[in-house]
Amino acid sequence: MHLSRGQNFLALFASGALMPLALAPFSIWPIAIFSMAVLFWALENQTPKQAFIKASIFGFGLFFAGVSWVYVSIHDHGYIAAPLAFLGTILFCLFLALIFAAPFSLSALFPKSPSSVLLGLPAVWVLSEWLRGWILTGFPWLYAGYSHTDTWLNGWAPLGGVLLLSYICALTAAVLAQLVFRKQLGRSTIIAGSLVLATTVAGYFLQKVDWTQPTGTELSVVLIQPNVEQEDKWSLAEQGSILDRLVAQTEPHWGADIIIWPEGAIPALPRQIMDYLLEVDGKAKVNQTTLLTGIPTQDPRNRRYFNSMLALGDSRGQYDKTRLVPFGEYVPLEGLLRGVNRFFDLPMSSFSLGAADQSLLTAKGEKIATAICYEIAYPNLVGNTAATATMILTVSNDAWFGRSIAPQQHMQMARMRAIENAKPLMRGTNNGVSALVDYRGTMFQQLEQFTATELSGTIRPRAGQTIFTQLGSWPIVIASLLMCAGLLGNSRRTKIRQIKTERGNQYDIN
Repeated sequence: MHLSRGQNFLALFASGALMPLALAPFSIWPIAIFSMAVLFWALENQTPKQAFIKASIFGFGLFFAGVSWVYVSIHDHGYIAAPLAFLGTILFCLFLALIFAAPFSLSALFPKSPSSVLLGLPAVWVLSEWLRGWILTGFPWLYAGYSHTDTWLNGWAPLGGVLLLSYICALTAAVLAQLVFRKQLGRSTIIAGSLVLATTVAGYFLQKVDWTQPTGTELSVVLIQPNVEQEDKWSLAEQGSILDRLVAQTEPHWGADIIIWPEGAIPALPRQIMDYLLEVDGKAKVNQTTLLTGIPTQDPRNRRYFNSMLALGDSRGQYDKTRLVPFGEYVPLEGLLRGVNRFFDLPMSSFSLGAADQSLLTAKGEKIATAICYEIAYPNLVGNTAATATMILTVSNDAWFGRSIAPQQHMQMARMRAIENAKPLMRGTNNGVSALVDYRGTMFQQLEQFTATELSGTIRPRAGQTIFTQLGSWPIVIASLLMCAGLLGNSRRTKIRQIKTERGNQYDIN
């Protein structure tokens, strides 16, 4: 297939832009494989610079289509003028594209053979996603593996997590690139294609494995979805109305084992509304209910603020968020940027990181792994806290994203955490998606978005650990690193042999 430079770049951008269609809310999973195959085809026989440029164009299309909802946060809630908000969105997507593309420069240094492409490019894809998950606090969004949340391949998630699914997806794309674009059906392509087929079939049977065991307890759960408008959230004039709304929605449900109010549900520090908290705590205690609520807190010893979940009533405890959103929950270079623009002075944008070794929240003797908003996107973080827990709780306020596709993407990631750890999951949000998820990632109860309503259901805690819970993403990351190192070493040895051969031929001529 021969395309001009402009056509090549356009095809890469379009392929990247199509890839989010493989993820929620669209979930057309074959598109991810096709999109990646186009990138892999374009990366063959390139210099490191060419590979970086082409991967950057693909990545820019991916993020511009998949996460440009940040415009809503910047413009609608960050008070930035539309032109500047659009520019900020473009720069954000470009920054992510450059991080995405950096590892693909390595692919230009691999040996020029089909087997190297089939082995190396899936490994580079995994490293690209892994790098994006931690650099500058990370943005682990739009992983290819999420496209298989509802396919047979999700049976592999309890073994290697979403990055293993991304590897399998990338291997499939590499085979497709060889067959369709390169029209090569060599021995390595046949072997890789057979491996993909065997892996897919194995995933079907792995779905039926019970990696964890029920504790024998069944807990009644109520999710309160207050649907508070973001512009009203931290308004002092609206504070009383918001607090009254939470109590009114909760009143019919006292007596449930667990009641969940979403992230930041209470728009005040505990010391500012102590009478209110004591009243709610008393009702919960009388009814033997554990109330878990999002609330900002402050450590009186050092005056630091935290984005927290507080347990009231039948249980006691506090969890402080350990992964913060830049500019949303803390401001990098705060001394320079505070006061420059209203965007840098958003309410609740001065949080500190919670401790890494916090005690788990509990309800009726069952331990809960808690992830606030953004944290649910981090597979290893959730895996670590879920190791000794019997269920997972995630809360969020996705009102920041308006009516974009972000809340659905966020929910899909939460479902994958349930699958990876084989633990049931409760997700309570301000305006959706609020849902209960079983240990296989099936969303069996869900509230309608953008409504003030409640969900009543039951959840069955499970004990034990999957292989992913024990090892995290490290096996596939290390394997990918070793694969790339091996291919780079092989390429270097080949070049050294070529140089020696050329020198030998020169001596023979002389």
